[in-house]
Amino acid sequence: MRVRSAMVALSLAVAPSAWADFDAGQAAFDAGRFGEALAEWRAAADEGDGRAMLALGRVHVRGVGGALQNFVEAHMWLNLAARRGESAAAEERDALAAKMTVEQVALAQDRATRWPPRGAGSVFRDCPHCPKMVVVPAGEFMMGSPPSDPDRYDEEGPRHRVTIGSAFAVGVYEVTYAEWDACASAGDCVGHRLFGGGQEPVVGVSWDDAQSYVAWLSGETGESYRLLSESEWEYVARAGTQTRYHWGDDSSSQCRYANGADASSGLGPGRVDCDDGYSGTSPVGSFEANSFGLHDVHGNVAEWVQDCWNDSYAGAPNDGSAWKSGDCSRRVLRGGSCYVIPRNLRAANRYWLVAGVRSDDAGFRVARTFTP
Repeated sequence: MRVRSAMVALSLAVAPSAWADFDAGQAAFDAGRFGEALAEWRAAADEGDGRAMLALGRVHVRGVGGALQNFVEAHMWLNLAARRGESAAAEERDALAAKMTVEQVALAQDRATRWPPRGAGSVFRDCPHCPKMVVVPAGEFMMGSPPSDPDRYDEEGPRHRVTIGSAFAVGVYEVTYAEWDACASAGDCVGHRLFGGGQEPVVGVSWDDAQSYVAWLSGETGESYRLLSESEWEYVARAGTQTRYHWGDDSSSQCRYANGADASSGLGPGRVDCDDGYSGTSPVGSFEANSFGLHDVHGNVAEWVQDCWNDSYAGAPNDGSAWKSGDCSRRVLRGGSCYVIPRNLRAANRYWLVAGVRSDDAGFRVARTFTP
């Protein structure tokens, strides 16, 4: 009887959802499939759904639905739900804290601070309208292209070793129109609608516009969002490889992995003789991911990174940080776009635009720093 009462309370407390994992969890809970419900809610919570966090907090407070009564776990989830705007969560968290020891509350707060999971490959969202993020590990790689690459440009050298000292999170996809529109609706980003919408990558945004977006996202979540540095971008694009593309050296596989210039927009010099079905940008995730779980690092839209432009890597940082000197009126773009030939889709390829320019093939991807 207590379990059914708890189920009713949970059902009444949560609004209808557009988040499939949350709805599936609620349906499973109402049907008495408690293990399934907890798994679905955990998946939704990892995607940033505050309602799932609230539900997880409640079942751990009461010890129902297959969840053990665990005040530390409950406090953590209620705290995270409160940070995502669930109005009931803060009051329930504070009421629970009155039943806990000071040490238990401190442990729960520490666990909330350390959420999301930081193991390599962990995927999460910090809010429903936030970009989906994946944790990438620390590591090192050789940045740039070797002189033996026949498609090499001078600005891709000298090749040098870069060490990424800490794990960080990076957008699984390029920022979409839907994600950009959340910022524009809040009045913090200037709206753009060159073409596309929804899950297509936003284009026509300058480096300055991208800075507005990451500042807004940081304010919304209380986390440290930013653009990737140029070396971070190449590190995550390569995903442990040293080949021309993350899938290898052969451009003939482009239509499986990257939206670049091909027969869909007319064959011409340098184009790949295949048809990916897109004459312009494609919805993010339409092509296969690299081994870090990132889609569209080659093609679709060129991605702004944080760095100032320099004509070579002479004197470049080797610790993964952004290069803050050079010509800072110009900023670096990486990855190429749906309009460029394979030579310009290579992991080492780099070019620049003036920071205030809005180009119809330029967008961006976000990163998030984990605070200690």
